[in-house]
Amino acid sequence: MTNLLIYKPLNLARWIIWSGFVLLLIAAPLVFNSGGSLSLLSQMGTLMIFGLSFNMLLGQGGMLSFGHAVYSGLGAFFAIHTMNMVSNGALNFPITLVPLVGGVAGMFFGILFGYVTTKKSGTTFSMITLGMVELVFASSLMFPSFFGGEGGISTNRVIGQAFLGITYGPQIQVYYLIAFWLLVSTIGMYAFTQTPLGRLANAVRDNPERVEFVGYDTQWVRYLTLILSAFFAGIAGGLSAINFEIVSAENVSAIRSGAVLLFTFIGGIGFFFGPMIGAILGVVLTVMMSDVTKAWQLYLGLFFILIVMYAPGGIASILMMNLRVVKFGFFKRIWPAMWKIVLASALSVLGAVIAIEMLYQRSLEGSQASEMSIFGFSVDATKPSAWMLALALIIVGVIGFLRCKDTFSQHWGEVNTEIEEQLRRAQA
Repeated sequence: MTNLLIYKPLNLARWIIWSGFVLLLIAAPLVFNSGGSLSLLSQMGTLMIFGLSFNMLLGQGGMLSFGHAVYSGLGAFFAIHTMNMVSNGALNFPITLVPLVGGVAGMFFGILFGYVTTKKSGTTFSMITLGMVELVFASSLMFPSFFGGEGGISTNRVIGQAFLGITYGPQIQVYYLIAFWLLVSTIGMYAFTQTPLGRLANAVRDNPERVEFVGYDTQWVRYLTLILSAFFAGIAGGLSAINFEIVSAENVSAIRSGAVLLFTFIGGIGFFFGPMIGAILGVVLTVMMSDVTKAWQLYLGLFFILIVMYAPGGIASILMMNLRVVKFGFFKRIWPAMWKIVLASALSVLGAVIAIEMLYQRSLEGSQASEMSIFGFSVDATKPSAWMLALALIIVGVIGFLRCKDTFSQHWGEVNTEIEEQLRRAQA
């Protein structure tokens, strides 16, 4: 028989996206080259890996876990103990591969804990993972010899002789280490989505009864997916240990697990790159905004509520829907209504921010001066005119939003109906 060669066209878009991703990782520190910016970029990279690993459970497998920080946190502890052993001369191990130690540790505990947690699914699975993270957090305070008690375990990442000038002392070197592992981990987790196991995880998420009917064990699918997810979470933990040079009980807490859930959902669990967007926004909202305003937690909570109510697909879904409209050439039809609703929303948000900041100024900092700076303007929280301005902006924005909402919804619905019709004709 003659062997037939099957020609597969080059997926140019995929190559462009991955090449752009690599170039972005290389060029980012060249643009944002200050010490603080490099630290923020390093935190974003670590959180991206953590978010992507969590989305293997939630987005790919439909498993809502409240205890994912267990795997990243324990991976971080094993990584930092490895660094201390290298520093003491008890072990000869390159710092570049320390994240791999965290990954193996995370995978080990994924095998250990996952066998129990994946016995159940749905709400029961979520509650078991919540109990698991509380159990590990309590243990972290009970065994100070390993976990370091409340002070945690510290280390020094500058160990041994420099290799090709790399000591991991400068933050730029730590960033490129994180960028390297981010690229490798992203490729690995994307490859997982294309494997039979990844497709089975999608099937278990959508219809577990049918998967069992055709002969697959849904518990094993969930179990194997969790093990792989824990491996990448451990890599994120190892990178965190290198970046911060300290690991504490907070790394295995429910707060850390809730944070990754929050940011992954904001980014978009239905898209592979959604957690990466969520990681960027997460660092901006928690690190950068905490230096600007004391109300950052309130803004984060309100933002999450708005996303859940009006964009359950996350920021990624908003981007992809608008890109689809642009691709089919219909954006000019919705833009006249879109800019009005965006402007109205911006006015109401501006008014709400002014009101919240003045309220915090009066309630939390009543002993200090009532004047403060908002967006470069001086505002006196004790003057009625400032409150009237905030109220006027909110009212004008809400009225404008309500007036433009129906028109925008009509145009948006018409455009998407035409797009669906074109897609149906193309498939036919």
